[in-house]
Amino acid sequence: MPSASNLKMYWGDLHNHCNITYGHGDMRDAFEAAKGQLDFVSVTPHAMWPDIPGADDPRLKWVIDYHTGAFKRLREGGYEKYVKMTNEYNKEGEFLTFVGYEAHSMEHGDHVALNYDLDAPLVECTSIEDWKEKAKGHKVFVTPHHMGYQGGYRGYNWKCFTEGDITPFVEMYSRHGLAESDQGDYPYLHDMGPRQWEGTIQYGLELGNKFGIMASTDQHSGYPGSYGDGRIGVLAPSLTRDAIWEALRTRHVCAATGDKIIIDFRLNDAFMGDVVRGNSRRIYLNVTGESCIDYVDIVKNGQILARMSGPLTPVAPEGDTVRCKVKVDFGWNREEKYVHWQGKLSVDKGQIHSVTPCFRGAAFTSPQEGETEFHTHVNRIVSVGNKETELDMYSSKNPNTTTAAMQAVILDVEMPKDGKVIAEFNGKKFEHTLGELLEGSRSHFMIGWLSEAILFNRAMPESCFTLEHYMEDKEPQRDTDYYYVRVRQRDGQWAWSSPIWAERV
Repeated sequence: MPSASNLKMYWGDLHNHCNITYGHGDMRDAFEAAKGQLDFVSVTPHAMWPDIPGADDPRLKWVIDYHTGAFKRLREGGYEKYVKMTNEYNKEGEFLTFVGYEAHSMEHGDHVALNYDLDAPLVECTSIEDWKEKAKGHKVFVTPHHMGYQGGYRGYNWKCFTEGDITPFVEMYSRHGLAESDQGDYPYLHDMGPRQWEGTIQYGLELGNKFGIMASTDQHSGYPGSYGDGRIGVLAPSLTRDAIWEALRTRHVCAATGDKIIIDFRLNDAFMGDVVRGNSRRIYLNVTGESCIDYVDIVKNGQILARMSGPLTPVAPEGDTVRCKVKVDFGWNREEKYVHWQGKLSVDKGQIHSVTPCFRGAAFTSPQEGETEFHTHVNRIVSVGNKETELDMYSSKNPNTTTAAMQAVILDVEMPKDGKVIAEFNGKKFEHTLGELLEGSRSHFMIGWLSEAILFNRAMPESCFTLEHYMEDKEPQRDTDYYYVRVRQRDGQWAWSSPIWAERV
């Protein structure tokens, strides 16, 4: 087994939107929301679209108008306001902010420029290739996103990929869907069209390209890190600008849909994103999830090298005092107005080790004609102690039967089975023993049928959300083989490591 490293996983969102250009929600609320559940963020204005189409197509007039109007506002004082607020929220060692902005392209696909410097200027471009040329010699990453759309229609063109420091990673997952391949979870459902094979990650890896894998929300309602919409994990020694930037540059990154699933993936002495030489590959894997692991795959050259499955139903551990993760969800109802949740979760025995927020923004991917601006409802963990946590949250009804809008937190607890997990919110109190929750979930309406509800999810013992695996692969298939890890939880949350490349000797 490899020795323990000094690296820690930090979580962020490097591509999301608010009303600074087109989108909803105030920019200050966006930074406040990010600060509540992320380690770093870039709140991203839309900046340009060099090859904008549709001058002669009346169907596209509204789309063109809202884009060009936003670009104009950004250049008439919006960008200066954005840079100033980004600087205001940056706190070295506590919460990092980055200046970034987006350019659309029919030909090359949409990209985000992320800058190291907090006073970075807005650089104009005539194309994405022109943008990358201007980035040379500067600390700027130019990252493609929603890559699986049709080529020529803002999908990614792998012929334009530039390996190295300008594009060390690509955005595989966001609210638009998953571009790992043309199969599997999270298909593209937006009006920009379906996903296809030529823009996907696996297609790009099969071409021999080297890049890290990350995720962002691409949210348009001013809620960076919105749970389930995409996050980037960065493996770095500290939460400093230099350390995070260097980890980004060296591809020490991973992608997650929402849960902060920790993937410790090594091949010989390499971490995710690295390149090693050797025909004997010692693979070490340690996964810590936030809920029951469904399965973990080690992928080699586009095929499954090994699959480890978790339990269909978590098994309650022996003994009286156990460590578990208990997720509590708040939401549902059928009313259009927001429900304001004020109260606390507590335990009467044992202790709470940590409280992890799973806060969502409103479910917007891009503006639609006729929508009115709305105020972002920022959710907060008010306080955390070893016995209780105070919460202040806003939930809306689920917009349909496949899109969640609940708010939640995950309690990491160590307590006896007869100890109680207690929810006291909006004048109501509900409680269940840990033993009851190890048997299964429990739910409660607040004011009767079709009202808002609280869900105590099934308690997850440590045995179901952790997995360790060690193996050797002594069979090189190519001059350079690539390996990456994909993790699926039974609640539908995913995480992916960046690849490690192994060269044949």
